Amino acid sequence: MTEYRITAGFIPLTDSLLLVMAREKGFAADEGVELTLVREISWANIRDRVAVGQFDVAHMLAPMPIAASLGLSPIDVPVISVMGLNLGGNAFTVSAALWEAMAAAGAPADFSPADVGAALKTVVRARANKLKLAVVHPYSSHNYELRYWLAASGIHPGRDVELVIVPPPLMADALAAGRIDGFCVGEPWGSVAVASGAGRIATVKARYWPRSPEKVLGVAEAWAAANPEALLALLRAMHRAALWSSDPANHAEAAALLSQPTYLGQPADIIGRALSGLIAQGAGQVAAVDEFFIPHALGANLPNPDDALWYYSQMVRWDDVQHSPERAAVAAGSYRPELYRAVAGAALPKMSRGEWFDGVHYSPAELESYIETLRRSDLLIS
Repeated sequence: MTEYRITAGFIPLTDSLLLVMAREKGFAADEGVELTLVREISWANIRDRVAVGQFDVAHMLAPMPIAASLGLSPIDVPVISVMGLNLGGNAFTVSAALWEAMAAAGAPADFSPADVGAALKTVVRARANKLKLAVVHPYSSHNYELRYWLAASGIHPGRDVELVIVPPPLMADALAAGRIDGFCVGEPWGSVAVASGAGRIATVKARYWPRSPEKVLGVAEAWAAANPEALLALLRAMHRAALWSSDPANHAEAAALLSQPTYLGQPADIIGRALSGLIAQGAGQVAAVDEFFIPHALGANLPNPDDALWYYSQMVRWDDVQHSPERAAVAAGSYRPELYRAVAGAALPKMSRGEWFDGVHYSPAELESYIETLRRSDLLIS
């Protein structure tokens, strides 16, 4: 019996998995939720349709609720993260021509972020014109993690390379057309570029920032307050979807369901690469990547305010927002772990996030000194 009708927006990415499985496997219906999923092409559309009330909830970039709550969105509507959808799942893919130059400069085939970054720096320094690298949205994990990796590799984002915005489903085509030289995006679009012969996966998020947050279930704060029972029913369904999706025995079925034209519209075998962690790099090479994509384990589904503060630190670092204790508190408060705990249990652990590959330690208790450490290192990039 339907008690609640909820409309959710999503982008065709493998990490829409839990929303799709909540509907397709009947978990939402079991909880009395009639879940309507609406495919969108860009994160800007997702943001705006949540803000104006066309979507009740949405598949969101981890920094989007933070940006919205800080008033950085065009329509000033506070948004909260009520559940994490996955850890990891992103890849940095480059054109075949750029990879050839990077390989000549010493880039290895093992996804090593330090060695791949060093090779990219050599290529960047030798070029007469800037490489054009794409991310999916200004307030995205992709933007901030690509900037972090570039800076840690001695490449100043913006000064040494040009960063542009391209919606996820258009990334592989933009690379094939020569409009961009590389991109950071969630699967399956890196694998789609590899399968077409246009791209090469150079490194992956699981190597440069292991066990790190990626997508969340976002909802306008006002909608959550007005519909608490509907939201809890959806979270129960999403929790069941996370448990089901975490079982490797279900991955083939999950990939087949995601492959439908309504959802990702890509071959199931390509979608399944992220679920298995067997990533095709290009030129017939396949690498097994531990913890490439995590839909449930390691506290993946618990929104952690410490992670919100990490994204906030990058917003401050790159001058998206001016730091103040009040703004930091707003950023942390946009992640609401108590709602998911009500469904999954109070003993649920916090996320076990790995350290960045460069070894710079992040502590939310030392936020200001962490930001200053990174800013000082940025000034030293030559």
